[in-house]
Amino acid sequence: MDNSQPSRTIDLSFLEGPRSRWKEFVSVLSIAREFIYGFRKLHFVGPCVTFFGSARFKEDHPYYEAGRELARRIGRVGFTIMTGGGPGIMESANRGARDVGARSVGCNIVLPHEQYANPYLDVSLTFERFFVRKVLLLKYSVAFVVLPGGAGTMDELFETITLIQTGKVKNFPILLYGKDYWAPMLAQIERMVAEGTIGRSELEFMFVADTVEEATLLLQDRLVTMWQEARSLKDTPKWWFLEDSVKSRLRKSSAT
Repeated sequence: MDNSQPSRTIDLSFLEGPRSRWKEFVSVLSIAREFIYGFRKLHFVGPCVTFFGSARFKEDHPYYEAGRELARRIGRVGFTIMTGGGPGIMESANRGARDVGARSVGCNIVLPHEQYANPYLDVSLTFERFFVRKVLLLKYSVAFVVLPGGAGTMDELFETITLIQTGKVKNFPILLYGKDYWAPMLAQIERMVAEGTIGRSELEFMFVADTVEEATLLLQDRLVTMWQEARSLKDTPKWWFLEDSVKSRLRKSSAT
């Protein structure tokens, strides 16, 4: 596991209005450093399918097992499984990847109450800022699987919906798992369509499933297309950037 990471501090003053020009400049450098750190660590891990969901579901919960089984199926055909790196649904997906020998990546976040990385990660990163983390989770993914979750999951889901709706991201499927759980939100979306605040065609990228089998059927053709597109853009490590391959990193971590 790759444990290198930026300093584990939380800049609580960043969003509290204007500060001195020097402090703002230092924050910009720190943000740029986080992005560069993420770009270097994640450049060769894809194509990824990212799983979102609550950190609070335990191992015996049906959603945990569903996330694990779906990650197994997606990982078995060659995709990297990426999550927010924490417990709950994130752990279940990373664990499913580990079950079938797929790459398992986690982008963790520094929180005041501390969120530790789950033990099923091949590549583990830790970020201070949510917006940096969210950009990287999206940048290296070809699809999202969203299991039941709380405010953080909703934030990640609707930010992605907004990016797709506004044309910032194209051909990016989102699978919602758990029809009963998402029913109130889907009803609100139907209200938005009825009121004209969102168009029906803007939701063509979103699918809902209630079983792992149904989710697999909904994803399989789309993932094949996304896989082909992602592989056509595949880069290779460059020695002049002091880069090594993900495979060699995994071999090194397993040997230690």
